[in-house]
Amino acid sequence: MDIKRSGSQTSGKGPTDWFSGSVRVDPLFQAPAPARVAGAAVTFEPGARTAWHTHPLGQTLIVTSGLGRAQRQGGPVEELHPGDVVWFPPGEKHWHGASPQTAMTHIAIQEALDGKTVEWLEHVTDTQYGD
Repeated sequence: MDIKRSGSQTSGKGPTDWFSGSVRVDPLFQAPAPARVAGAAVTFEPGARTAWHTHPLGQTLIVTSGLGRAQRQGGPVEELHPGDVVWFPPGEKHWHGASPQTAMTHIAIQEALDGKTVEWLEHVTDTQYGD
C-alpha cells in the first residue's frame, strides 16, 4: 500500500507549450509498473485551456468544480459541469479547459503506452475556443 498524503506532492504551473492561460497541475498518482495509470487534478482559470492533444490509450476527465469546455476534432464545443465524466477514446484529437468567465477543475486519468500518456499538438485558437 502507498498513501500519498495531501500536500505531499508539489503543484506545478501548466507549461505554455501545452496550455493557454493560467493552469495549475496537482499530481495525484502514478501507479508503478506493471500498472500504467496516472492522474492529476488540473485547475484552469477563466479562459485557460489545453492545446489540442491525443492520448494513446484514451483519457477520462471528472469535472469537480466550475464550468468548463471540451471539444473533439470535428465536433461542437461542449459545456462541462461538476459531476460530468468525459471519455476521449485512444487517438481522438481534443482539448479541454475553463469557460471564458468561470474557472474549472477536473481530475484527468490516463494510461501510458510505451511510457507515453499524451501527444501534444498545436494550440487552440480563440476562434476554436469560442471566446
